[in-house]
Amino acid sequence: MDGFNAAVDAISGAVFMKVPVLGTQIELIVLYLALPMLFFTVWLGFPNIWAVGRALRILRTQPQEGEAKGDVSQWGALSTALSGTIGLGNIAGVAVALTMGGPGAILWMFAIGWCAMTVKMAEVTLGLKYRTFDGRGHVHGGPMYVLKAVGAARGWPRIGLTLGGLYAFFALFGAIPMVQVNQSFAQVKVVTGFSNGWAYGIVLAGAVALVTLGGAAWLGEVAKRLTPLKVAVYLIGVATVLLLHAAAIPGALAEIWHGAWSGHAATGGAVGAFVAGMRRAVFASEAGVGSAVMAHSLARARHPVSEGLVALLEPLLGTMIVCALGGLALVVAGTWKSGLEGIAITSAAFAQVSPSFPWLLAVVVVLFAYSTLVAWGFYGLQAWGYLFGNGPKAQWSYKILYIVALPPAAAIDLGRVVGIVDSSFFLMAIPNVIALYLCAGELRRDVRDYLTTPEKA
Repeated sequence: MDGFNAAVDAISGAVFMKVPVLGTQIELIVLYLALPMLFFTVWLGFPNIWAVGRALRILRTQPQEGEAKGDVSQWGALSTALSGTIGLGNIAGVAVALTMGGPGAILWMFAIGWCAMTVKMAEVTLGLKYRTFDGRGHVHGGPMYVLKAVGAARGWPRIGLTLGGLYAFFALFGAIPMVQVNQSFAQVKVVTGFSNGWAYGIVLAGAVALVTLGGAAWLGEVAKRLTPLKVAVYLIGVATVLLLHAAAIPGALAEIWHGAWSGHAATGGAVGAFVAGMRRAVFASEAGVGSAVMAHSLARARHPVSEGLVALLEPLLGTMIVCALGGLALVVAGTWKSGLEGIAITSAAFAQVSPSFPWLLAVVVVLFAYSTLVAWGFYGLQAWGYLFGNGPKAQWSYKILYIVALPPAAAIDLGRVVGIVDSSFFLMAIPNVIALYLCAGELRRDVRDYLTTPEKA
């Protein structure tokens, strides 16, 4: 056990190694993910400005079943990806950004989320371009398939296979969102007093099994209905907090603006605000990690770029809207200065409206955790299939392993387990970003070719 703990500490230390940036320490992996956001925003001609309207039109005219290859609709694929992206990190993560960098971190979180839209578009376009179909007509995709195909096309088949295998291996561990189970149980315990973690974990795992065992079609149907519901319920709570403190909103916006450029000495000044906002935006959007590619690869799309355009709506909704409004609510409520941590800051803000509002937050937390567990179970299945095949036995073995792994998360102290899971999640970004840079030229050509053809989904 001592050897295992030492290994986990060493891996976590390497993945989250910090380097000084203008006097502030920041994880190297965050910089690694932030740089392609800036590069591809310029390289692809700022699609995060001009492509939002076109993306919405694509969703209105998306091909129906039989009109294009794929297992789910483009809206279903987007909803599935949002199920995995919009999670507890969008609630607790904003609170963490505030305590780390002050109100100014919210502005930088918004700005980095805007750049994340382009990376999401780029990685999903590649995912659609290089997805594969099995003998039953089912689609399989993700960065591992992109790396395999790109390596073969450039005469580096072994390198492509190795990088693809590394991505899939890291994804197996990164796709175990045990923190979601643990944190959702923590909030349920606060409002209900229910303290049996094993019972909660078993019930949640059973609910996840209903969708996970049903396959991609079930996943798409559940995501289409659950994602809008969970976001709407959370935003209702946020809007109520903002209405309660409506008079404080102008002052809060001014505080966010000035904090982004000056900050507070205690939080590292403007650089500290920028670092905190960038860190949480990178984590919340998952742009560059490649996880959402596996969901979007299921889409019935006539052109890879069309699904890439749909994908850029993810950071817009998850980071720029959900996180920004949630952050504004915490600033006007003032609970970020209460000494609380994480989701407790949001719970305290909701409690200012009514003693019953923490219950509303508990419902939101369970919905967010559940949808994330369902989506990431599918992501892990795609990685497992790449490594061990997509036959029925291989698929069922992973599904059972995944479901069995969930209940203990509600009852144990995660400790170093969280370290290895989080490390694996961000290690996924290393081969995925390599693929993005290797394909930068063809990405720009594909986008330009698509834009010169008659508009179609």
